[in-house]
Amino acid sequence: MSAYLSGSAAAFPHCGSQMKTDISAAQQSAQFSGRKLSLIEDARRERSAGGSGSSPDSSGFGESSVSEEKESGPVTVNVLFGLSNDQNQGFFKTGKIFEMFDAKLLHIESRPNRKSKNSSMDLEFFMRCQVPATDVCVFINSLKKEADDVRCIPEEKVPWFPRQIKDLDRCNLLITKFDPDMDQDHPGFSDPEYRKRRASISELAFTYKQGELLPAVEYTAEETATWREVYRNLRRIYPSLACRQFLDGLQQLEEECGYSEDAIPQLRVVSAFLKEKTGFQLRPVAGLLSARDFLSSLAFRVFQCTQYIRHASAPMHSPEPDCCHELLGHVPMLADKEFAQFSQEIGLASLGASDQDIEKLSTLYWFTVEFGLCKQDGAVRAYGAGLLSSYSELIYALSNEPEYKPFNPEEAAVQPYQDQNFQPVYFVSDSFEDAKMKLRNYSATIQRPFAVRYDPFTCSMEVLDQPRKIQNALSQMREDLKILHSALEKLTSS
Repeated sequence: MSAYLSGSAAAFPHCGSQMKTDISAAQQSAQFSGRKLSLIEDARRERSAGGSGSSPDSSGFGESSVSEEKESGPVTVNVLFGLSNDQNQGFFKTGKIFEMFDAKLLHIESRPNRKSKNSSMDLEFFMRCQVPATDVCVFINSLKKEADDVRCIPEEKVPWFPRQIKDLDRCNLLITKFDPDMDQDHPGFSDPEYRKRRASISELAFTYKQGELLPAVEYTAEETATWREVYRNLRRIYPSLACRQFLDGLQQLEEECGYSEDAIPQLRVVSAFLKEKTGFQLRPVAGLLSARDFLSSLAFRVFQCTQYIRHASAPMHSPEPDCCHELLGHVPMLADKEFAQFSQEIGLASLGASDQDIEKLSTLYWFTVEFGLCKQDGAVRAYGAGLLSSYSELIYALSNEPEYKPFNPEEAAVQPYQDQNFQPVYFVSDSFEDAKMKLRNYSATIQRPFAVRYDPFTCSMEVLDQPRKIQNALSQMREDLKILHSALEKLTSS
């Protein structure tokens, strides 16, 4: 039995193997060509070139184009170049250069050259290789004699992350694991009309830019019927199994956003509601997003939300996130201020973190925001979206069958999990406040040469990597404390 019953799919991958997108599969899909993954994300999107999309600070993150192993030993070189005219001959000549310098090839990708007028014939290549440190300059110059537009791409000491909310337009790396165009086990794989409908809805997300009016979808009668069955079944069991914050949020959504079994809510209405309640907003996404990009969005209080719905043949089963999972599982909880802050802090901890730490944080997200339980009024209740959008697993999780463990971030971050079956282990928090403090302590252990601070007024991220920046932040905090102290004095003196 699948753990993704009734939409209990997380909005990003949760282990190392899932974090590695199937590049060849993405390239084979003409419909999504260039939108999933290509040429090492456009050679890190050439983030080292400067501008707002560059590395976190101009003071040294990712400033070198080679990564030294030993002073006189081999160094890793990332090089991007184009080949035109006779590709076979050009590739043969560049291969000879690699052989001449005894270069060890670590990775290679190719694609049609987008800068060429004859892009159907010309190719560009990304190669990561190791060459002797003393030969790097001669190696690059030799390539320039045989190839076009040769560029070195810096090794990133700190992975790129968004600095302004508009940078989320670049956080769009999709994972193809559960795509109905590629996954033969997907209920919609054999239904070309469903896949066509999915593609048209996904196109709305692909073309969306931050700050634009959220796109509306005119759902069909069949899609509404699928929503109705999921909504009706789950709504019946929520009162005895869901946490208080979820029930409060759902009631408000029913009163203010028209949540009901008769219509699928529109993102723009729900987003406006959330922004007023907790400062969170929704953004359309075309499918399963990479862990790093999804968590980065949370740091800005942005939740990436799908608009398509599961296949009608399996209304209580979805192998991937869909609007039932997002709108029923996640949104009611994001209307709670404490939980919204908890979600944002996971996102903040991810900015600039290593791939290993991203894996741990996404697993931590899995066992809290997706499959978390908490104690309330002497009983255990669900607050995880994966549970609250899954009829079968919600009942299972609050039965006597699974194992419960007290929430411990260090343990949860490395706990093996199930993405095809029910979880054998669930973590139970004493409260959201307790979980938030434990998460904050865990985040402090993540090794980064800086801290980050979110400015809600400008929707931007400040990188605290210099004493001056930290002093300015402390000064602002002192001013805020003076205001609070003055308000307290007025209350006590009256």
